[in-house]
Order: sequence, then structure tokens, then C-alpha cells
Amino acid sequence: MSPPAAALRSLAMVAGEASGDMLAALLLQAVQQRWAGVSAFGIGGPRMAEQGFEAWWPHHKLAVHGLGWDVLMRYREIVGIRKQLFARLEKNPPSLFIGVDAPDFNLELEAKLRARGVKTIHFVCPSVWAWRAERLLTMRRSVDHVLCLFPFEPALLAQHGIAATYVGHPMAQVIPMRVDRQAARQRLGLQPEDDVLALLPGSRRSEISHLAPVFFQAAARIAKARPKVKFLLPAVPGLEALINQAAQDSGMAGRVQIVSGQSHTVLAACDATLIASGTATLEAALFKRPMVIAYRMGSLSWYWMRRKRLQAWVGLPNILSGEFVVPEFLQDQATPQALAEASLHWLDCKASAPSVLHQLETRFDALHESLRRDTGALAAQAIDNMLHA
Repeated sequence: MSPPAAALRSLAMVAGEASGDMLAALLLQAVQQRWAGVSAFGIGGPRMAEQGFEAWWPHHKLAVHGLGWDVLMRYREIVGIRKQLFARLEKNPPSLFIGVDAPDFNLELEAKLRARGVKTIHFVCPSVWAWRAERLLTMRRSVDHVLCLFPFEPALLAQHGIAATYVGHPMAQVIPMRVDRQAARQRLGLQPEDDVLALLPGSRRSEISHLAPVFFQAAARIAKARPKVKFLLPAVPGLEALINQAAQDSGMAGRVQIVSGQSHTVLAACDATLIASGTATLEAALFKRPMVIAYRMGSLSWYWMRRKRLQAWVGLPNILSGEFVVPEFLQDQATPQALAEASLHWLDCKASAPSVLHQLETRFDALHESLRRDTGALAAQAIDNMLHA
């Protein structure tokens, strides 16, 4: 017989960006099923609010990227928010604090709270296996437990004295093993026989600024070589104007079908995708889609990231596979010509080398299976175990 749930009356959380909001909402739902009546508050988004979360600040206040002016201009505001949040939590300590991703904000806050006796959990292991390994020292003093999305992470953290539990990746549950491509195409007004390339240049303004122009230029080269190829781009709400301007500047306005949101429908419908490095590449792998991964950033951010980089790969499908199963083009390598040629390779395989696509699909099937877990339930159990300890 399992022991009764440990006491959990109040829960402070901080989630940054839409992905953190989604993960935190999933966790909140499971927490509330195990601990009825728990109050939850801090920094969060609309999905967390649907679970009864009280947001003292909206999650988009923490949504910055890279180095340079974007961060420098927001630095004082973000530090001010962290100081105010810590003061409130120090005055009325919660039963537990959970930082959801956003390590630059959360780890320092977690360290201060833990020093004052508050139990701390970090949900989503920072990518210390890819870059910035020095964060392991910070994590060891900041957190009591880490909830990991990838199966290899707990063993790595254990080597550094950090307790962790693998809870699976929730996207592997959300995205089915097989999707109905034709139904997705019908919703987007496409024909079953169309050759379709999805363009996903990122979800942040800085990513759109650096990647959308080169993606459109690559699409222009593809359109010249293969005039019948259809292009889809799921635009993040709020960034449509920036994307439409990039399309117009490249001469691709009207040639690329830009839809508001619907990234999963677009990935289900396409034959291949040209995609920014990030979580979206994992989603594309779960949809079993061939991809070309690209990334560009400001020169200062690139210089700093390159010095901290630990692995040969940056794309999650390649990292999880331990090899280049799909191509990557970073910074100066991400030219319109290179991206166009690599994308055309996948489109050509549809007719000339279907066995290559089948082999890639088999790899992505195995990856999908390895990530499918009941993330919410496993996370709630790990929290309970930690509170009982």
C-alpha cells in the first residue's frame, strides 16, 4: 500500500514563454489531482491560469533570447521582477517552489529560496549536456530535485550529486504515433499529391529577424527549381506582420501560405520542413517529418554560444540519436543556397528514394516511443517522493 500524499498546501511556480506555460499547466493538473485545494501562484501564462494559477506577473515578461540589446534592455526589469518575487516568497514561504525551464531566471531564485528552507524543483533539465556545463554547479546548490524530459539526463545529473527523475516529454503524448496527413492537407486547402515544404523560422521576434529572410530566400530558390512545390509557414500570433514583411522583401509574398498558428497541422501536412533549431525540431521528429535544421543569431550571441558548446549537434533529433540523422546549418553555413539544396534532397526522396524516408521514420518511431510517458503523473509522484524524504 502506497503512503498517503505528503502535505502540499501552497506551490510557487515560475514559467517563462509559451512552452513553459504548457509544461507547468500539465504539472498543475496532476498536482491538483493528488493534492486537492493546493494554491498555486507566481509567474505564468494562460494555460496555467486555466488550472487556477494566480499569476503575479505574466510569463511573457521573461521571454527574451540570446545576448545583445534584447536582453540588455530588459535586464533591469527582469532582475527587478525576481527581487520582488523573492521578497514576497520570503515573507510567506510556499510549501514548494517549482521553476519551469527559464534557468537564467529560476536557478538563482531557487538557490535563494532553498537557502531559506524552501524545497525547490526544477522542471526541464537545462541542456548542460550540450553547452554551459558550468550550470551543473549552480544546479547542485539550487535544487532539491530535477524533473527531466529526456531519458539520459538523470544518470548524468547523478554523477554531479543532483537528484532527478525522468518523466518523459509531454509532446510525445500529445502527438500520436501516426497522424492523418491527408486530413491535415484538406484543412489547409492542399491536394494529396502536392509536394509541401513547411517553413518554421522560430517563435521569437529575434529568431524571425535572423531566420525568416534566409528561409524565404531559400524558398525562392526551391520555387525556381520546382515551381509546383507548395510552401506553408505557421506564424506565431503577434509576429505575422514581421513575417509578412520578410516575405514581401524576398519576393515570396503570395507564394508562401502563411497561416496563424496551426504549427502541428502544418507539420502533419508537409513532406519536409526547413526549421529553426529548438523544441520545434523535436515536434517535427514526432510527426516523423524529414527536416533541415538551421539557426542564426547575433554575432555576439554566436561567439558566446560557440565557446560554450559541448557537442557536435544542436538539433534535438540529432542529439537524441547521437548522430546526424538530419542536416544542420548554423550561422554562416545557413545560406539560402545550402538550405534550398538540403530541402530539395528530402523532397526528391519522396519519389526517387522512399526507402531513405522510411529509414528516417523508423528512427523517429523509436525516439517517439522512448519519450512517451504519463508526464504529469510521474512528475507528481516524484514531487510526493521528495516531500516524503
